[in-house]
Amino acid sequence: MTVIESKISRDELETLYYNYANALDDELACWPEFFTNDCLYKIVTRENYDRDLPLALMLCEGRGMVLDRVDAIKRVNFYTPRFFRHVISNICIVKNTCGTLYAQANFVVFESFVDDTIHVFNAGRYFDVIVREETTLKFRQKICVLDGNLIPGSLIFPI
Repeated sequence: MTVIESKISRDELETLYYNYANALDDELACWPEFFTNDCLYKIVTRENYDRDLPLALMLCEGRGMVLDRVDAIKRVNFYTPRFFRHVISNICIVKNTCGTLYAQANFVVFESFVDDTIHVFNAGRYFDVIVREETTLKFRQKICVLDGNLIPGSLIFPI
């Protein structure tokens, strides 16, 4: 893929985040399309992030590992069926250079089971590096920092 050197607009950025949330909620098979081939996707606790500790709750180094994560969710992992809704807010452009954008955003993930109440699964911040490949914005790096140190149940799905 060719990386195009151009500024990324705020409207494009917001559209990327909202499409990302929709993919996680309703079309998980599309989730890998949001990443570059050389991407880094990581979920860490706030404590580990603040202390720069290497332990991640989920780590995908490269798009191949992102694809493997989706395949594992579909075919390998066994879990109680559930639904998620991601709410992304306070999207902030930290730095916008030609071809690379550094951004942050807050997220809240709601989880619901068919016969149970809806509850907050997790909340935190995204720290992202975004580039344009051809005409499409993609995440080169997405670090999901959870505000808490505990996960209710288990962490199966990406955030």
